Amino acid sequence: MKPSRALILCLAALFVIGCLLGIASAVELKLPALIDSLYWGLLIALASAALLDALWLRRLPSPRIERQLPGNLPLGRWSEVTLVIHHPFSRPTQLEIFDHLPGTVAFENLPLSVDLRPGEHTQSSYRVRPLQRGHITLPRCEIGLHSPLGLWRGRRYLPIRGESKVYPDFARLYGAQLMAVEDWVNQLGIRQHQRRGLGMEFHQLREFRDGDTLRQIDWKATARKRTPIAREYQDERDQQIIFLLDCGRRMRSHDGELAHFDHALNACLLLSYVALRQGDAVGLATFATHQQRFLPPAKGQSQLNVLLNGLYDLDSTQQPADFSAAISDLLKRQRRRALVVLVSNLRDEDDQELLGAVKRLSQQHRVLIASLREDILDTLRQTPVDNFDAALDYCGGVNYLTARAELHERLIANRVPVLDVRPGELGPQLVNSYLTWKKAGTL
Repeated sequence: MKPSRALILCLAALFVIGCLLGIASAVELKLPALIDSLYWGLLIALASAALLDALWLRRLPSPRIERQLPGNLPLGRWSEVTLVIHHPFSRPTQLEIFDHLPGTVAFENLPLSVDLRPGEHTQSSYRVRPLQRGHITLPRCEIGLHSPLGLWRGRRYLPIRGESKVYPDFARLYGAQLMAVEDWVNQLGIRQHQRRGLGMEFHQLREFRDGDTLRQIDWKATARKRTPIAREYQDERDQQIIFLLDCGRRMRSHDGELAHFDHALNACLLLSYVALRQGDAVGLATFATHQQRFLPPAKGQSQLNVLLNGLYDLDSTQQPADFSAAISDLLKRQRRRALVVLVSNLRDEDDQELLGAVKRLSQQHRVLIASLREDILDTLRQTPVDNFDAALDYCGGVNYLTARAELHERLIANRVPVLDVRPGELGPQLVNSYLTWKKAGTL
Protein backbone atom coordinates (compact mmCIF):
# COMPACT_ATOMS: atom_id res chain seq x y z
CA MET A 1 0.00 0.00 0.00
CA LYS A 2 1.39 3.39 -1.04
CA PRO A 3 0.26 6.97 -0.35
CA SER A 4 -1.53 8.63 -3.23
CA ARG A 5 -0.51 11.89 -4.82
CA ALA A 6 -3.29 13.71 -2.95
CA LEU A 7 -1.98 12.53 0.43
CA ILE A 8 1.59 13.49 -0.46
CA LEU A 9 0.47 16.97 -1.55
CA CYS A 10 -1.49 17.45 1.70
CA LEU A 11 1.51 16.37 3.76
CA ALA A 12 3.80 18.66 1.74
CA ALA A 13 1.45 21.61 2.30
CA LEU A 14 1.30 20.95 6.06
CA PHE A 15 5.09 20.63 6.14
CA VAL A 16 5.53 24.00 4.47
CA ILE A 17 3.05 25.58 6.89
CA GLY A 18 4.87 23.98 9.81
CA CYS A 19 8.20 25.35 8.57
CA LEU A 20 6.71 28.85 8.27
CA LEU A 21 5.30 28.63 11.80
CA GLY A 22 8.67 27.47 13.08
CA ILE A 23 10.45 30.38 11.39
CA ALA A 24 7.92 32.80 12.82
CA SER A 25 8.52 31.40 16.29
CA ALA A 26 12.30 31.59 15.83
CA VAL A 27 12.22 35.26 14.92
CA GLU A 28 9.78 35.91 17.80
CA LEU A 29 6.99 36.97 15.45
CA LYS A 30 3.72 37.20 17.34
CA LEU A 31 0.96 35.09 15.66
CA PRO A 32 -2.55 34.43 16.94
CA ALA A 33 -2.79 31.24 19.02
CA LEU A 34 -5.67 30.15 16.83
CA ILE A 35 -3.32 29.58 13.92
CA ASP A 36 -1.25 27.14 15.96
CA SER A 37 -4.35 25.25 17.06
CA LEU A 38 -5.73 25.21 13.53
CA TYR A 39 -2.48 23.77 12.18
CA TRP A 40 -2.40 20.94 14.71
CA GLY A 41 -6.06 20.28 14.10
CA LEU A 42 -5.47 19.92 10.37
CA LEU A 43 -2.53 17.60 11.01
CA ILE A 44 -4.55 15.38 13.37
CA ALA A 45 -7.52 15.37 10.97
CA LEU A 46 -5.33 14.35 8.04
CA ALA A 47 -3.68 11.59 10.08
CA SER A 48 -7.07 10.30 11.22
CA ALA A 49 -8.49 10.40 7.69
CA ALA A 50 -5.44 8.64 6.33
CA LEU A 51 -5.66 5.92 8.99
CA LEU A 52 -9.38 5.44 8.43
CA ASP A 53 -8.92 5.39 4.65
CA ALA A 54 -6.14 2.80 4.93
CA LEU A 55 -8.33 0.50 7.06
CA TRP A 56 -11.19 1.01 4.62
CA LEU A 57 -8.95 0.06 1.69
CA ARG A 58 -7.77 -3.10 3.43
CA ARG A 59 -11.37 -4.22 3.94
CA LEU A 60 -12.37 -3.64 0.33
CA PRO A 61 -12.89 -6.98 -1.47
CA SER A 62 -10.76 -7.67 -4.52
CA PRO A 63 -12.54 -7.68 -7.85
CA ARG A 64 -12.79 -10.96 -9.75
CA ILE A 65 -11.01 -11.00 -13.09
CA GLU A 66 -11.50 -13.47 -15.92
CA ARG A 67 -8.75 -13.63 -18.51
CA GLN A 68 -9.80 -14.70 -22.00
CA LEU A 69 -6.49 -15.91 -23.45
CA PRO A 70 -6.42 -17.71 -26.82
CA GLY A 71 -5.26 -21.28 -26.44
CA ASN A 72 -3.09 -20.96 -29.55
CA LEU A 73 -0.99 -17.92 -30.44
CA PRO A 74 0.90 -17.41 -33.72
CA LEU A 75 4.57 -16.52 -33.44
CA GLY A 76 5.36 -12.89 -34.22
CA ARG A 77 1.74 -11.78 -34.72
CA TRP A 78 -0.38 -9.53 -32.53
CA SER A 79 -3.27 -11.19 -30.69
CA GLU A 80 -5.81 -9.75 -28.28
CA VAL A 81 -6.24 -10.77 -24.64
CA THR A 82 -9.51 -9.76 -22.97
CA LEU A 83 -10.02 -9.15 -19.24
CA VAL A 84 -13.52 -9.21 -17.78
CA ILE A 85 -13.75 -7.53 -14.33
CA HIS A 86 -16.57 -8.37 -11.90
CA HIS A 87 -16.77 -6.26 -8.74
CA PRO A 88 -19.09 -5.64 -5.75
CA PHE A 89 -18.36 -1.91 -5.37
CA SER A 90 -21.32 0.37 -4.70
CA ARG A 91 -19.61 3.52 -5.96
CA PRO A 92 -17.55 4.38 -9.07
CA THR A 93 -13.95 3.17 -8.66
CA GLN A 94 -10.85 3.38 -10.77
CA LEU A 95 -8.76 0.25 -11.17
CA GLU A 96 -5.30 -0.21 -12.65
CA ILE A 97 -4.42 -3.64 -14.06
CA PHE A 98 -1.10 -5.11 -15.10
CA ASP A 99 -1.01 -8.69 -16.33
CA HIS A 100 2.20 -10.58 -15.58
CA LEU A 101 3.56 -11.86 -18.90
CA PRO A 102 6.70 -13.91 -19.56
CA GLY A 103 9.73 -12.14 -21.01
CA THR A 104 9.25 -13.85 -24.38
CA VAL A 105 6.01 -11.95 -25.03
CA ALA A 106 5.81 -8.32 -26.18
CA PHE A 107 2.72 -6.34 -25.20
CA GLU A 108 0.80 -3.13 -25.86
CA ASN A 109 -1.75 -1.14 -23.81
CA LEU A 110 -0.49 -2.27 -20.40
CA PRO A 111 -1.04 -1.24 -17.65
CA LEU A 112 -4.77 -0.75 -18.12
CA SER A 113 -6.76 1.97 -16.38
CA VAL A 114 -10.38 0.87 -15.96
CA ASP A 115 -13.34 2.79 -14.54
CA LEU A 116 -15.69 0.48 -12.62
CA ARG A 117 -19.37 1.40 -12.36
CA PRO A 118 -21.74 -0.01 -9.73
CA GLY A 119 -23.77 -3.02 -10.84
CA GLU A 120 -21.85 -3.49 -14.10
CA HIS A 121 -19.03 -5.75 -15.14
CA THR A 122 -16.30 -4.13 -17.22
CA GLN A 123 -14.35 -5.51 -20.15
CA SER A 124 -10.93 -4.34 -21.31
CA SER A 125 -8.22 -5.74 -23.52
CA TYR A 126 -4.57 -5.49 -24.47
CA ARG A 127 -2.40 -6.97 -27.22
CA VAL A 128 0.40 -9.52 -27.06
CA ARG A 129 2.96 -10.68 -29.61
CA PRO A 130 4.93 -13.85 -28.80
CA LEU A 131 8.62 -13.70 -29.72
CA GLN A 132 9.40 -17.36 -29.11
CA ARG A 133 7.57 -20.60 -29.79
CA GLY A 134 6.63 -23.01 -27.07
CA HIS A 135 4.44 -23.09 -23.99
CA ILE A 136 3.80 -19.84 -22.09
CA THR A 137 2.26 -19.41 -18.64
CA LEU A 138 0.68 -16.31 -17.10
CA PRO A 139 0.79 -16.87 -13.33
CA ARG A 140 -1.08 -13.88 -11.92
CA CYS A 141 -2.58 -10.47 -12.47
CA GLU A 142 -1.61 -7.32 -10.54
CA ILE A 143 -4.20 -4.68 -9.71
CA GLY A 144 -3.90 -1.19 -8.25
CA LEU A 145 -6.95 -0.25 -6.16
CA HIS A 146 -7.60 3.29 -4.93
CA SER A 147 -8.98 3.90 -1.43
CA PRO A 148 -12.45 5.47 -1.04
CA LEU A 149 -11.02 8.84 0.04
CA GLY A 150 -8.26 8.66 -2.56
CA LEU A 151 -5.43 8.89 0.00
CA TRP A 152 -3.92 5.43 -0.63
CA ARG A 153 -3.26 3.05 -3.49
CA GLY A 154 -3.18 -0.65 -2.73
CA ARG A 155 -1.43 -3.29 -4.81
CA ARG A 156 -2.88 -6.78 -4.92
CA TYR A 157 -1.93 -9.95 -6.78
CA LEU A 158 -4.70 -12.18 -8.07
CA PRO A 159 -3.66 -15.80 -8.85
CA ILE A 160 -5.21 -16.03 -12.31
CA ARG A 161 -3.28 -18.75 -14.10
CA GLY A 162 -3.39 -18.85 -17.88
CA GLU A 163 -1.63 -21.04 -20.41
CA SER A 164 -1.23 -20.93 -24.16
CA LYS A 165 0.78 -22.56 -26.91
CA VAL A 166 2.80 -20.43 -29.32
CA TYR A 167 2.78 -22.02 -32.77
CA PRO A 168 4.73 -21.13 -35.89
CA ASP A 169 3.16 -18.42 -38.03
CA PHE A 170 0.33 -20.48 -39.47
CA ALA A 171 -2.28 -17.71 -39.73
CA ARG A 172 -1.79 -17.26 -43.47
CA LEU A 173 -2.15 -21.03 -43.95
CA TYR A 174 -5.61 -21.19 -42.45
CA GLY A 175 -6.57 -17.94 -44.14
CA ALA A 176 -6.12 -19.63 -47.51
CA GLN A 177 -8.75 -22.31 -47.05
CA LEU A 178 -11.41 -20.34 -48.94
CA MET A 179 -9.24 -20.11 -52.05
CA ALA A 180 -7.96 -22.67 -54.45
CA VAL A 181 -4.36 -23.62 -53.86
CA GLU A 182 -3.35 -22.27 -57.27
CA ASP A 183 -4.79 -18.79 -56.61
CA TRP A 184 -3.31 -18.69 -53.16
CA VAL A 185 0.22 -19.66 -54.12
CA ASN A 186 0.15 -17.02 -56.88
CA GLN A 187 -0.59 -14.39 -54.21
CA LEU A 188 2.47 -15.58 -52.32
CA GLY A 189 4.66 -15.04 -55.37
CA ILE A 190 4.80 -18.72 -56.33
CA ARG A 191 4.71 -19.34 -60.07
CA GLN A 192 3.67 -22.71 -61.39
CA HIS A 193 5.50 -23.85 -64.50
CA GLN A 194 3.53 -25.15 -67.42
CA ARG A 195 3.04 -28.88 -67.40
CA ARG A 196 5.46 -30.61 -69.77
CA GLY A 197 3.99 -34.13 -69.59
CA LEU A 198 1.11 -36.20 -68.33
CA GLY A 199 0.40 -37.37 -64.83
CA MET A 200 1.13 -40.93 -63.84
CA GLU A 201 -2.23 -41.90 -62.29
CA PHE A 202 -5.21 -42.98 -64.42
CA HIS A 203 -8.27 -40.76 -63.97
CA GLN A 204 -10.97 -41.59 -66.54
CA LEU A 205 -11.87 -42.44 -70.15
CA ARG A 206 -13.27 -39.77 -72.43
CA GLU A 207 -13.70 -38.96 -76.09
CA PHE A 208 -10.57 -38.16 -78.06
CA ARG A 209 -9.99 -34.39 -78.37
CA ASP A 210 -7.68 -32.18 -80.36
CA GLY A 211 -4.32 -32.00 -78.67
CA ASP A 212 -4.39 -35.56 -77.30
CA THR A 213 -1.52 -37.85 -78.27
CA LEU A 214 -1.86 -41.21 -79.95
CA ARG A 215 -0.50 -43.01 -76.90
CA GLN A 216 -3.51 -41.80 -74.93
CA ILE A 217 -5.92 -43.79 -77.13
CA ASP A 218 -7.49 -46.80 -75.44
CA TRP A 219 -7.84 -49.17 -78.41
CA LYS A 220 -10.15 -51.65 -76.67
CA ALA A 221 -12.60 -48.93 -75.64
CA THR A 222 -12.31 -47.41 -79.12
CA ALA A 223 -13.24 -50.74 -80.72
CA ARG A 224 -16.27 -51.14 -78.43
CA LYS A 225 -17.57 -47.58 -78.89
CA ARG A 226 -16.55 -47.33 -82.57
CA THR A 227 -15.22 -43.84 -81.85
CA PRO A 228 -11.78 -42.71 -80.62
CA ILE A 229 -11.57 -42.97 -76.79
CA ALA A 230 -8.64 -41.50 -74.85
CA ARG A 231 -7.29 -42.16 -71.39
CA GLU A 232 -7.04 -39.14 -69.08
CA TYR A 233 -4.41 -39.10 -66.37
CA GLN A 234 -3.97 -36.96 -63.31
CA ASP A 235 -1.13 -36.13 -60.98
CA GLU A 236 -0.43 -38.86 -58.47
CA ARG A 237 -2.18 -38.18 -55.18
CA ASP A 238 -0.65 -40.82 -52.98
CA GLN A 239 2.95 -39.69 -52.76
CA GLN A 240 4.90 -39.01 -49.59
CA ILE A 241 7.00 -36.05 -48.46
CA ILE A 242 9.41 -36.19 -45.51
CA PHE A 243 11.07 -33.08 -44.10
CA LEU A 244 14.49 -33.79 -42.58
CA LEU A 245 14.96 -30.71 -40.41
CA ASP A 246 18.29 -29.60 -38.96
CA CYS A 247 17.80 -28.36 -35.38
CA GLY A 248 21.49 -27.72 -34.70
CA ARG A 249 23.51 -24.60 -34.06
CA ARG A 250 23.63 -23.58 -37.72
CA MET A 251 19.93 -22.75 -37.63
CA ARG A 252 20.25 -20.27 -34.76
CA SER A 253 21.27 -17.33 -36.95
CA HIS A 254 18.81 -14.46 -37.11
CA ASP A 255 17.70 -12.39 -40.10
CA GLY A 256 15.27 -9.89 -38.64
CA GLU A 257 13.11 -11.02 -35.73
CA LEU A 258 12.95 -14.70 -36.71
CA ALA A 259 15.76 -17.22 -36.54
CA HIS A 260 16.61 -19.38 -39.53
CA PHE A 261 15.02 -22.26 -37.67
CA ASP A 262 11.67 -20.46 -37.47
CA HIS A 263 11.85 -19.58 -41.17
CA ALA A 264 12.49 -23.26 -41.90
CA LEU A 265 9.48 -24.33 -39.82
CA ASN A 266 7.20 -21.84 -41.58
CA ALA A 267 8.43 -23.04 -44.98
CA CYS A 268 7.84 -26.70 -44.04
CA LEU A 269 4.30 -25.89 -42.93
CA LEU A 270 3.66 -23.94 -46.12
CA LEU A 271 4.70 -26.85 -48.33
CA SER A 272 2.83 -29.27 -46.06
CA TYR A 273 -0.39 -27.34 -46.56
CA VAL A 274 -0.01 -27.34 -50.35
CA ALA A 275 0.99 -31.04 -50.49
CA LEU A 276 -1.89 -32.13 -48.25
CA ARG A 277 -4.32 -30.22 -50.47
CA GLN A 278 -2.86 -32.13 -53.42
CA GLY A 279 -3.64 -35.46 -51.74
CA ASP A 280 -0.08 -36.35 -50.72
CA ALA A 281 1.13 -37.55 -47.33
CA VAL A 282 3.49 -35.39 -45.26
CA GLY A 283 5.79 -36.30 -42.38
CA LEU A 284 8.80 -34.86 -40.57
CA ALA A 285 12.00 -36.01 -38.87
CA THR A 286 14.47 -33.92 -36.86
CA PHE A 287 18.16 -34.28 -36.06
CA ALA A 288 20.84 -32.44 -34.07
CA THR A 289 18.40 -32.06 -31.19
CA HIS A 290 18.21 -33.34 -27.62
CA GLN A 291 15.24 -35.56 -28.44
CA GLN A 292 14.74 -36.56 -32.05
CA ARG A 293 11.17 -36.46 -33.31
CA PHE A 294 9.63 -38.44 -36.12
CA LEU A 295 6.12 -37.82 -37.40
CA PRO A 296 5.24 -40.52 -39.95
CA PRO A 297 3.71 -39.39 -43.24
CA ALA A 298 -0.08 -39.15 -43.28
CA LYS A 299 -2.70 -37.63 -45.55
CA GLY A 300 -5.60 -35.29 -44.83
CA GLN A 301 -5.87 -31.75 -43.49
CA SER A 302 -5.79 -33.10 -39.92
CA GLN A 303 -2.12 -33.92 -40.50
CA LEU A 304 -1.36 -30.20 -40.48
CA ASN A 305 -2.62 -30.02 -36.88
CA VAL A 306 -0.45 -33.03 -36.04
CA LEU A 307 2.58 -31.22 -37.43
CA LEU A 308 1.76 -28.02 -35.56
CA ASN A 309 1.29 -29.83 -32.25
CA GLY A 310 4.49 -31.79 -32.80
CA LEU A 311 6.63 -28.78 -33.66
CA TYR A 312 5.34 -25.79 -31.69
CA ASP A 313 7.77 -26.33 -28.78
CA LEU A 314 10.71 -27.53 -30.89
CA ASP A 315 13.77 -25.31 -30.72
CA SER A 316 17.29 -25.23 -32.11
CA THR A 317 20.23 -26.47 -30.02
CA GLN A 318 24.00 -26.03 -29.84
CA GLN A 319 24.64 -29.52 -31.23
CA PRO A 320 26.50 -30.04 -34.53
CA ALA A 321 24.67 -31.55 -37.48
CA ASP A 322 25.41 -35.27 -38.04
CA PHE A 323 24.01 -35.84 -41.53
CA SER A 324 25.20 -39.45 -41.76
CA ALA A 325 23.46 -40.53 -38.56
CA ALA A 326 20.29 -38.59 -39.42
CA ILE A 327 20.00 -40.19 -42.87
CA SER A 328 20.74 -43.67 -41.52
CA ASP A 329 17.97 -43.25 -38.96
CA LEU A 330 15.55 -42.01 -41.63
CA LEU A 331 16.32 -44.96 -43.91
CA LYS A 332 15.38 -47.32 -41.08
CA ARG A 333 12.08 -45.54 -40.42
CA GLN A 334 10.96 -44.69 -43.97
CA ARG A 335 10.91 -47.70 -46.30
CA ARG A 336 8.53 -46.43 -48.95
CA ARG A 337 9.91 -44.11 -51.62
CA ALA A 338 9.35 -40.44 -50.76
CA LEU A 339 10.52 -36.94 -51.51
CA VAL A 340 12.98 -36.10 -48.70
CA VAL A 341 13.48 -32.36 -48.17
CA LEU A 342 16.66 -31.78 -46.17
CA VAL A 343 16.60 -28.28 -44.64
CA SER A 344 19.89 -26.99 -43.23
CA ASN A 345 22.64 -24.42 -43.69
CA LEU A 346 25.37 -26.17 -45.63
CA ARG A 347 29.03 -25.34 -45.07
CA ASP A 348 32.15 -26.31 -47.01
CA GLU A 349 33.25 -28.71 -44.25
CA ASP A 350 30.19 -30.87 -44.96
CA ASP A 351 31.63 -32.04 -48.28
CA GLN A 352 32.55 -35.72 -47.85
CA GLU A 353 30.18 -36.67 -45.03
CA LEU A 354 27.16 -35.03 -46.61
CA LEU A 355 27.85 -36.27 -50.13
CA GLY A 356 28.21 -39.90 -49.03
CA ALA A 357 25.08 -39.80 -46.88
CA VAL A 358 22.97 -38.14 -49.57
CA LYS A 359 24.09 -40.71 -52.14
CA ARG A 360 22.79 -43.48 -49.87
CA LEU A 361 19.53 -41.62 -49.40
CA SER A 362 19.12 -41.01 -53.15
CA GLN A 363 19.22 -44.73 -53.88
CA GLN A 364 15.83 -45.13 -52.21
CA HIS A 365 14.24 -41.66 -52.17
CA ARG A 366 14.02 -38.48 -54.22
CA VAL A 367 16.12 -35.84 -52.41
CA LEU A 368 15.91 -32.05 -52.34
CA ILE A 369 18.37 -30.04 -50.25
CA ALA A 370 17.35 -26.56 -49.06
CA SER A 371 20.40 -24.61 -47.92
CA LEU A 372 19.68 -21.34 -46.11
CA ARG A 373 21.93 -18.40 -46.93
CA GLU A 374 22.39 -15.50 -44.51
CA ASP A 375 21.03 -12.17 -45.73
CA ILE A 376 24.15 -10.42 -44.47
CA LEU A 377 26.24 -12.22 -47.10
CA ASP A 378 24.22 -10.70 -49.92
CA THR A 379 24.38 -7.30 -48.25
CA LEU A 380 28.14 -7.62 -47.81
CA ARG A 381 28.72 -8.24 -51.51
CA GLN A 382 26.84 -5.06 -52.42
CA THR A 383 28.50 -2.82 -49.82
CA PRO A 384 31.15 -0.43 -51.22
CA VAL A 385 34.69 -1.17 -50.02
CA ASP A 386 36.21 2.08 -48.74
CA ASN A 387 38.63 0.95 -46.02
CA PHE A 388 40.87 -1.94 -45.00
CA ASP A 389 38.35 -3.54 -42.59
CA ALA A 390 35.61 -3.42 -45.22
CA ALA A 391 37.99 -5.08 -47.70
CA LEU A 392 38.71 -7.89 -45.23
CA ASP A 393 34.99 -8.41 -44.63
CA TYR A 394 34.28 -8.44 -48.35
CA CYS A 395 37.05 -10.93 -49.14
CA GLY A 396 36.03 -13.20 -46.28
CA GLY A 397 32.39 -13.18 -47.35
CA VAL A 398 33.21 -13.88 -51.01
CA ASN A 399 35.58 -16.69 -50.03
CA TYR A 400 32.88 -18.27 -47.87
CA LEU A 401 30.26 -18.00 -50.62
CA THR A 402 32.65 -19.49 -53.18
CA ALA A 403 33.36 -22.54 -51.00
CA ARG A 404 29.64 -22.91 -50.34
CA ALA A 405 28.83 -22.71 -54.07
CA GLU A 406 31.45 -25.39 -54.84
CA LEU A 407 29.76 -27.76 -52.40
CA HIS A 408 26.39 -27.10 -54.03
CA GLU A 409 27.87 -27.76 -57.48
CA ARG A 410 29.28 -31.11 -56.35
CA LEU A 411 25.87 -32.11 -55.01
CA ILE A 412 24.15 -31.06 -58.26
CA ALA A 413 26.77 -32.98 -60.25
CA ASN A 414 25.67 -36.07 -58.31
CA ARG A 415 22.05 -35.40 -59.34
CA VAL A 416 21.00 -33.96 -55.98
CA PRO A 417 19.01 -30.71 -56.47
CA VAL A 418 20.00 -27.85 -54.17
CA LEU A 419 18.04 -24.70 -53.31
CA ASP A 420 20.41 -21.95 -52.17
CA VAL A 421 17.94 -19.40 -50.79
CA ARG A 422 17.57 -16.69 -48.20
CA PRO A 423 15.39 -17.69 -45.23
CA GLY A 424 12.44 -15.46 -46.15
CA GLU A 425 12.28 -16.97 -49.67
CA LEU A 426 12.46 -20.62 -48.62
CA GLY A 427 8.71 -21.31 -48.54
CA PRO A 428 7.84 -20.15 -52.09
CA GLN A 429 10.97 -21.84 -53.49
CA LEU A 430 10.06 -25.19 -51.90
CA VAL A 431 6.50 -24.99 -53.24
CA ASN A 432 7.82 -24.05 -56.70
CA SER A 433 10.04 -27.14 -56.81
CA TYR A 434 7.29 -29.41 -55.50
CA LEU A 435 4.68 -28.19 -58.00
CA THR A 436 7.16 -28.35 -60.90
CA TRP A 437 8.01 -31.98 -60.17
CA LYS A 438 4.40 -32.79 -59.46
CA LYS A 439 3.20 -31.43 -62.80
CA ALA A 440 6.06 -33.09 -64.68
CA GLY A 441 5.33 -36.46 -63.06
CA THR A 442 8.92 -36.77 -61.78
CA LEU A 443 8.25 -36.56 -58.04
